[in-house]
Amino acid sequence: MSEEVVDLEEKFALFSEHWSPKLVARLNDYEVKLVKVKGDFVWHRHEDTDELFLVLDGQLTIQLRDRDVVLGPGQLFVVPRGVEHCPRADGEVKALLLEPQGVVNTGDAGGELTARVETI
Repeated sequence: MSEEVVDLEEKFALFSEHWSPKLVARLNDYEVKLVKVKGDFVWHRHEDTDELFLVLDGQLTIQLRDRDVVLGPGQLFVVPRGVEHCPRADGEVKALLLEPQGVVNTGDAGGELTARVETI
């Protein structure tokens, strides 16, 4: 990672796939990732870490077992460690994720939506 200004819109223009986070910066032991999402993800949990979702464009629903959290542009939500959740978006959403280095996007669920994080 360089000591350059990161232009989020320029970075979003570099990819089109959904549910495949892209690494754009590091902050100590944390990774700043951009992701485009659309449709349903998988129910999963991260036993060892919280997960921050910051919506930049669109509307994202974070389904929890006891309620839904709906986020619009400029809103963020932290899913506490160990809490089962399932992100969903009816239209395309652009979001920023902040997670410790090495967090797997599908948590304990695994499966075909598990993404290898690449740097852009």
